[in-house]
Amino acid sequence: MKWKTFVIGYVLALAILLFAQRHTAPAQGSGFTAVLDLSHVVSSNAPAYELRERSVIHAKTAATLEKLGYSAREMSLPEHLDTYIDAPAHFTPGLWTVNKIPAERLVAPLAVLDVRAGVEKNPDYQVSIDDIAAWEKAHGQIPQGAVVVARTGWESHWNSVKDYRNADAKGVMHFPGYSPEAARFLVEGRNTIGLGIDTLSIDYGPSKDFPVHQYTLSHSLYHLENVANLGPVPVAGAMVVVAPMKLAGGSGGPVRVLALAK
Repeated sequence: MKWKTFVIGYVLALAILLFAQRHTAPAQGSGFTAVLDLSHVVSSNAPAYELRERSVIHAKTAATLEKLGYSAREMSLPEHLDTYIDAPAHFTPGLWTVNKIPAERLVAPLAVLDVRAGVEKNPDYQVSIDDIAAWEKAHGQIPQGAVVVARTGWESHWNSVKDYRNADAKGVMHFPGYSPEAARFLVEGRNTIGLGIDTLSIDYGPSKDFPVHQYTLSHSLYHLENVANLGPVPVAGAMVVVAPMKLAGGSGGPVRVLALAK
């Protein structure tokens, strides 16, 4: 009986090892060879949209290694800071809060629209249907159920709150966003499930009524704002993993965004 016990134990151990290898190395096991982090570090004093120019995080020491043998902090922070997600409920009452977004919508094909050339000429540039058409001419139709992220190059201003917000003398901010027409096409024509951008907002800086937010969130899309590190990401063929804090009732929250690239 001892040898049977040994064999059973060996087989179980081997099965566990194979399972672990398959499920802890998704990039290699699925044909993807790189995992790219598209998130800024959550910290105070980063550029912010709401109420104040800079994000503010209040942190209080709750435990120390010296006293309790472990370290911990109590923290309070805005939902929408650094790299974050807008849930549909951010603008549309009754729709998904961040904890209710279905998990299957948080892993999707990724399409990156490189619009830096337009932004260099106009900081208020809005992603257009022509930009989408140019992407599809080069790479084929944007996959159904994809997350589309605009690479505007605005991340280069991240370390300067003044330059990132780019407010004029009247306090109106100037940075790129999506045009309402492009957003509508991505929703109705391509069944896009999420929009992302490397600026403070999906709507461009001067917007007062946020038409892209209003339309896309009401159609149960989510937004990824202040996306980082888009340079190494393939414009086509990658997957995105969106991992927000599962905050009950949240209109949004800090998010870790990962791209799986081949």
